[in-house]
Amino acid sequence: MAGTALHPIVIGPAPGRVRVTFAGQVIADSSQALLLREASYRPVAYIPREDVQMAMLVRTDRKSVCPYKGEASYFSIHAGGRVAENAVWSYERPLPDVAEIAGCLAFYPNKVDSMDGLPL
Repeated sequence: MAGTALHPIVIGPAPGRVRVTFAGQVIADSSQALLLREASYRPVAYIPREDVQMAMLVRTDRKSVCPYKGEASYFSIHAGGRVAENAVWSYERPLPDVAEIAGCLAFYPNKVDSMDGLPL
């Protein structure tokens, strides 16, 4: 377990296939996603890059820092004539306690059309 006693982080395999769609297109489809459970937040799927349509993502200048995971980089989705700004993030060099998510991608559920396969 990563984080702290007051802010626990647990990472494990997602229980099934995770699929993300936007503008009528499948952006990600993975049976290898990791599920990160952090404190009282909703679980987040971290999807390996090889299961994401990287050609539909454009890196942005946005960065953020989490004291438990490190610095995140962001991507916008460009598909079907639509754009979802900063809809995807990645910890490319996460802190050692969460090294499993290195390079994987996570999607904001409210910025995509659907995200199937995540527990509530």
